[in-house]
Amino acid sequence: MSYALEIKNLSKIYINNYKVLKNFNLRIKKGDFYALLGPNGAGKTTIIGIITSLINKSSGKIKIFGLDIKKNEYQTKKKIGLVPQEFNFNPFETVLQILINQAGYYGITKKKVIIKIEKYLKILKLWKKRNQKANNLSLGMKRCLMIIRALIHDPKLLILDEPTAGIDLKLRYYIWSFFKKLNIKKKITIILTTHYLEEAEFLCRNIGIINNGILIENCSINKLLNKLKFEVFILDYKKLNNIFPKIYGYKYKIINNYQLEITVMKNQNLNNIFEQLNEQNIQIISIKNKYNRLEKLFMEFFYK
Repeated sequence: MSYALEIKNLSKIYINNYKVLKNFNLRIKKGDFYALLGPNGAGKTTIIGIITSLINKSSGKIKIFGLDIKKNEYQTKKKIGLVPQEFNFNPFETVLQILINQAGYYGITKKKVIIKIEKYLKILKLWKKRNQKANNLSLGMKRCLMIIRALIHDPKLLILDEPTAGIDLKLRYYIWSFFKKLNIKKKITIILTTHYLEEAEFLCRNIGIINNGILIENCSINKLLNKLKFEVFILDYKKLNNIFPKIYGYKYKIINNYQLEITVMKNQNLNNIFEQLNEQNIQIISIKNKYNRLEKLFMEFFYK
């Protein structure tokens, strides 16, 4: 089995014997799109800091594509691209200057990188802003700049720390699509931390949930979602005049004369609901989850 990331018995102890990580173990397969989730203070930022050599570990081992990060620091750094949550570029440099300088850190000349810069700037709609100083960019544009900067040296492992925090929904969906293409077409392994749980559900195949420095869940997104005891759906149906649906065997409530809310237990299915409504000549227009499924599980884990 080929792994992009292997963490073995990783511990981090700060001043006053405060243990952030406690013999933490994790392996992420090459080519995976992996969500690393947990509440604030769980240890996610510390793990990212150690992987990227920004924080020193207390004990344990980390390998990037089979290379120990301690013994092969230069080689492993070249394989990692990091999109941090906080903006850490020079705000008084132009977009082009920031990206060219970043390439220079990896020994890539302007002549070699300029075509790639143009490509990514056009994809993420920053080309027209290339000569503008970074501090004049909108929040969403700054997020896009951080993403491009992390990709400038063609990393094999991309770490995203709250990459779409604070941006509007339209741009968020566009960036999600971009991330998916990076993972599928360019075969980049991606690790995502986010507080937008719908983001993790939409993008990731596998998930790890960390709490108090310990990995408490590590499985596929689908397997985790199967732990839901029930789901709540909102059904929109063709508007009826003074006629309301009747559904037997399910807990439901009528919201108005064209919408209802219904609870479906794990051992139940939606087909029976559709059959009952069809018998009453009620036409379903749309159906959606009332809550984000991953968010509901997350609440059960940490806020029982």
